[in-house]
Amino acid sequence: MPDIVGVRFKKAGQLNYFDPAGIALKVGYQVVVETTRGLELGTVVIPPRQTNETTEPLKPVLRLASAEDISKAAQLEEREREALIRCREAVGQLGLPMKLLIAEYNLDASRLTVYFCAQGRVDFRGLVRQLASTLQTRVELRQVGTRDEAKLCGRYGHCGRPLCCVSFMTEFAPVSIKMAKEQDLPLNPPKISGLCGRLLCCLAYEYDFYHTTKEKLPKAGKRVNTPMGPATVLWVSVIKQTVMVQVESQAVVELTLDQINAEGQAAQKAPARSGKAKGSSQKKAASGGKDLGRPGTEGQELEPL
Repeated sequence: MPDIVGVRFKKAGQLNYFDPAGIALKVGYQVVVETTRGLELGTVVIPPRQTNETTEPLKPVLRLASAEDISKAAQLEEREREALIRCREAVGQLGLPMKLLIAEYNLDASRLTVYFCAQGRVDFRGLVRQLASTLQTRVELRQVGTRDEAKLCGRYGHCGRPLCCVSFMTEFAPVSIKMAKEQDLPLNPPKISGLCGRLLCCLAYEYDFYHTTKEKLPKAGKRVNTPMGPATVLWVSVIKQTVMVQVESQAVVELTLDQINAEGQAAQKAPARSGKAKGSSQKKAASGGKDLGRPGTEGQELEPL
């Protein structure tokens, strides 16, 4: 089985696998690898291990990152900011309907990748030629969607924390309005939408808990039995797993799930069964221990009813 090592180029970026090539690597080590964009600096997130999940040959890790490599990557960040300013100037001159987001050099600065977003398709061939001439390097433009825009720009969410897609999410999971309804959230777009304009990714985090817990709790308006007598459910608290009910005296009480049961369950029918058995015993005793059948059938074989 081949050896593989997991490498990421950004904190919450896509996981890429490489051949460790016999280099002793540990999680957190910075390495230099070759990708389709050329040489890049990455961080080991999965230590070398054997696997049979891949059959295609992997590109090898070239070397451990040296102090010079790390210093060069820091210097390129300043050049990226300057290149982005040049790109925006060129976009303004050409009047292209596009919003530039970030620019990234590879480790040897032989390639510049510029990410942008736009409402539709944009013919940027003239822009690429102008930038290649101005920056004296190969330029690639990539169009991304609104969710990728938020991930690339690295902003803060409604909660005041860095966006989930920037902090730890490596893939965008599908989110539906049903998740907001299940959690009883107000269906107000500004409140349940993220900076990207799409539904909040965090709506999916607690959906399974709400869905499972709500199946155990009675719905609002349902009649239930409580230690204080019959009551009507007003609302439920999924987080506390309690039920707010109104009893016949109009008092409102908060009860736990084990303190209530639906009206008409088997527990309420038990006394009726006991009474029936008692009546049957009395009837049998009155007949001298004989079970009474239909009138006029004593000593005869009864036909089934």
